[in-house]
Amino acid sequence: MAPKPKAAPKGGAAPPPAKGDDKKKDDKKDKKDEKKDEKAEEKKEEKKEEKKEEKPKKPKSVQPKDEVGTRKGCRRYKWEFKDSNKKFWVMGHAEVKLLSIGFLVGALIMFTGINLHPLITLVITMEISIFCFFFIVYTFAISRYLSFILWPVTDLLNDLIAFIFLVGILVFAVKVRQTLPMHYFIAVVLIGVAALFALVDVCLQRKYFKGKKIKRNVLIPPPGKGPGEAAPGAAPGAAPGAAPGAAPGGAPGAAPGAAPGAAPAPAKGGKK
Repeated sequence: MAPKPKAAPKGGAAPPPAKGDDKKKDDKKDKKDEKKDEKAEEKKEEKKEEKKEEKPKKPKSVQPKDEVGTRKGCRRYKWEFKDSNKKFWVMGHAEVKLLSIGFLVGALIMFTGINLHPLITLVITMEISIFCFFFIVYTFAISRYLSFILWPVTDLLNDLIAFIFLVGILVFAVKVRQTLPMHYFIAVVLIGVAALFALVDVCLQRKYFKGKKIKRNVLIPPPGKGPGEAAPGAAPGAAPGAAPGAAPGGAPGAAPGAAPGAAPAPAKGGKK
């Protein structure tokens, strides 16, 4: 006897789908999702390109070569650095300071191995450090950002003080020793040459002050603000400090037209 075929399930339900159909559906969904993502990315890129085309790059503003202008940040520092070094080297200040530092360092080297008064080494090292400070300030354009200091004046005063100190220490070094060995004598000569270059730097600093006039009458107050002058708006002939509209010679606060010396009218609500 042949086996009977299995009866179909009640209710007419369809048989469960095969596994191959499920995989095909998943692949289709994945492809659709990938296409959507690609389209979304393409739209984003198109929007970015449109924004770039809509916002053209701002051209750099033309700046004057002889002035800072409206430069800011790194652009300003580059200009200040170039301009500061140009003036510092062209006017001769850098060369003079370098020579002064070199001669003072040479003097210290010559003094090695010699019994020396500590005051001499103190003054020489102090002047070397001050010259190096000004060299760094001008080379890196630090002076341009510290505008509240008058750098030409401070440099001029420093050169004068350096000249006085170096000449004084030269005379002191000669008087302290009874005999002058060769190395000692060379060191003293180098100190004198460094003092001479400090004086040369003073002469170079004078170029900055040429053609500049001193402002006069700076401390004189403008008219109408000096002591003894009537305030603007006061009646002609009124006493200084009198209220505008008060009678000449009358007390401050008196009614216009009141007799001179009359007491002012009592205020409302005051004591009778």
